[in-house]
Amino acid sequence: MAEPRMPEEMLGNYAHILAEVATTGRRLTRNELEIRRALGRDAADAGHQLRALVTMHLAQTREAWPRAAAGNSPATVDAVLAAVEQAVDAFAEGFERAQRLTVRREEAARREFIDDLLYGRSDLVRLAERATRFGLRLSRAHAVAVASGPEAYTETDAVPRSVEAALLTRFSGRKILLTTKDGRIVCIAPGSQPDVLRYFAKQSHAATDGGQVAVGRPHKGPGGVVHSYDEALEALDLAERMGMEDPVLYASDLLVYPVLTRDRQAMADLVRSELGPLQKARGGAEPLLKTLAVYFDAGCVAAETARRLALSVRALTYRLERIHQLTGSDPADPMHRYSLQTAVIGARLLDWPAKEL
Repeated sequence: MAEPRMPEEMLGNYAHILAEVATTGRRLTRNELEIRRALGRDAADAGHQLRALVTMHLAQTREAWPRAAAGNSPATVDAVLAAVEQAVDAFAEGFERAQRLTVRREEAARREFIDDLLYGRSDLVRLAERATRFGLRLSRAHAVAVASGPEAYTETDAVPRSVEAALLTRFSGRKILLTTKDGRIVCIAPGSQPDVLRYFAKQSHAATDGGQVAVGRPHKGPGGVVHSYDEALEALDLAERMGMEDPVLYASDLLVYPVLTRDRQAMADLVRSELGPLQKARGGAEPLLKTLAVYFDAGCVAAETARRLALSVRALTYRLERIHQLTGSDPADPMHRYSLQTAVIGARLLDWPAKEL
């Protein structure tokens, strides 16, 4: 894209100031400096480049200074150069102020858009229109990945910046939006490009020193982003409650859990019925509940379960027999196993026995 043409008026009365300084050696007045700052702001708003504008100042200095000094008593070289320094510095100050203000406005607009997008606020048609400004076409399917680390992150922190740099290097030109929300790193990418979110997960896991990443399913439309985002958050929450340590979680792999908790009351009844008697055990229900959880996670293999619990196989067998005595259900019996395992999952989801059902 061609650089916007810069008219000579962009420098104001710079040549006239130089002519006076060349003959009198005076400094720029306060009003002149303020005018230079205003010219700098106007140049920034017009989209010109500061480097080109400084070059214009220097070129006009070379042209105006000798001509002004020819028929007059020239000031010292130091006085003229000091005036040039004042003029350019004031111009650059105004230019940079305008740029900072523009950046702050852009950041505020971007943050407002992200909040509206991830919370499902604002008119969806208007949201889709605003999205094009940030490289998203919400009429298509998008998926969201959320990375959680040991600390809360903001967009200016080193970790999100390093992840963003890696993504931009790998996928230059792709329509990707990376941001932070509630201390987590969020990546929004087209649903047709799962490689982007896989790479984001890899980079985030490494950058957060082993943090966990959840990936929502692709969904279409302006509401699809918030749907996918909610799925990713729910996956992270589920991982915490279920003790899942997988570095990357996919919402599509965890759909059974929302199904199990859709009827919360029915799940609570199952937990009380199947596992409630464990509270009568010495030490409460927690040790035996953990035994069941590890037993099922180990594929109901006694030797592997004992190893994970740091128990002997004999001690594990005693615990399983105790569970059978208390509940009436035998964990080793396939007929009983499904109800027990479902109840154990429900207990994790409902945080039982820590919370009363």
